Amino acid sequence: MTATSGRPAAASDAGRGAGGGLDDEGVGSGAVMDDTVAAVVRQWRSVHPALDTGPMEVIGRINRCAALLQQAEDAPLRRAGLSRPEFDLLGALRRTGHELTPSELAKETFSSGAAVTKRLKQLTERGLVERRGDARDRRVAHLRLTDAGRDLVDGILPEQLAYETAVLSVLAPQGQGELAGLLAELLGRLEGRTGALRA
Repeated sequence: MTATSGRPAAASDAGRGAGGGLDDEGVGSGAVMDDTVAAVVRQWRSVHPALDTGPMEVIGRINRCAALLQQAEDAPLRRAGLSRPEFDLLGALRRTGHELTPSELAKETFSSGAAVTKRLKQLTERGLVERRGDARDRRVAHLRLTDAGRDLVDGILPEQLAYETAVLSVLAPQGQGELAGLLAELLGRLEGRTGALRA
């Protein structure tokens, strides 16, 4: 994906109007169509008209898009009998190019240790991942892809990227670049403030 270095003018002005950055229909100036989040925002404005509901336009839509994408599932992964989290584990082992411990895999895939352990058990039973014990500490395991696991990732990845391209085709290439840039900026700032946000 491409990324822009700054915020597009249209996006930077969105959500700046009176009453929480929404126009008379309860939709932010940057929105191009009505959606379920706009309806939620209108309902909240009717209950609390003085509140700034602008953040809902961003966070609500991010959450809604994520939920819809998860419900739709990933067609190439589904055909291969893999879930997205399982593919993320395989992908981490493939792209890093070296063995990883379960804790390193958890960090790479933003998952809990328990979730990684469960997925690794399934992937190991399928012959896609193999583990090697640490010679100095038997509590530590080192994980790597088997030949079958590597072939599976390399075979699925082009098809998965083509699927994701089709999903994003509802946006023009320029819009995809702008969205990628804004999300990169948001993610970078949130990752830098993780401790503060939890406090």
